[in-house]
Amino acid sequence: MTSVPSILLAGCGKMGGALLDGWLASPTPPRLVVLDRHRTCSGGAVSVVRTAAEIPADFQPDIIVLAVKPAAAEIVIDAIGKALGARMNRAAILSVMAGRTCNALADAARQSGATIPVLRAMPNTPSAIGAGISGLYASEAATAEQKTICHDLLFAVGDVVPVEKEADLSVVTAISGSGPAYVFLLAELLEKAGQQHGLSPAIARRLARGTIYGAGRMLDDLPDSAEDLRKAVTSPNGTTAAALAVLMNPDAWPETVPKAIDAATKRADELAG
Repeated sequence: MTSVPSILLAGCGKMGGALLDGWLASPTPPRLVVLDRHRTCSGGAVSVVRTAAEIPADFQPDIIVLAVKPAAAEIVIDAIGKALGARMNRAAILSVMAGRTCNALADAARQSGATIPVLRAMPNTPSAIGAGISGLYASEAATAEQKTICHDLLFAVGDVVPVEKEADLSVVTAISGSGPAYVFLLAELLEKAGQQHGLSPAIARRLARGTIYGAGRMLDDLPDSAEDLRKAVTSPNGTTAAALAVLMNPDAWPETVPKAIDAATKRADELAG
């Protein structure tokens, strides 16, 4: 990060915890207060409080990162607003929740007496090891400095892809936010198939995971498209071609993967209300 901002992280579950782990592993972690009733440890750059009323009176957050369940957003914003008072007006909200719109979160802040900008991001869990990717949308009220801080917070844990329309975040959620689960499912299925063909569980797991890791590295390191890389490893009438004939059958992956993305996108839209 180009500077050391002060961050109030509300919620330290799977996503909030992934971001926190990534920030703490970065060379210049932000100044952090974590609001989470289930987390008790503090130390170094982190202070953990169980309720908003325990936020230090001298703590001025630059960004309030909302990583709570969407249904709890209004309650948490109200509690933070009461605890911070006028200090909340000098912050911006960065939501990493699925679905909840900038307008809905800004309205919730106004109900607590604050008029502040809202930005939304959809990171994914590889952020915990610095290999995440996040879609980022900034409402018009966000300043250039606030956009930079939020970009840098997310960039500290992986790549960042700005989007121009907030509605695009539903698709981002479906592809990259939920995407690690799809890859984990593929690893799981490869591992099970290896065992069904007589490999030991340890060997099947090592082969499945190593294959996915290596393919991911090639996608990241090489300029070739995914299609070109697939064709390069597929010899005519070979073993790969035999497997792909099954996977690329019209009623297999070409039909089910788009259906899966449609389902996830629809659910993200539903969460937006």
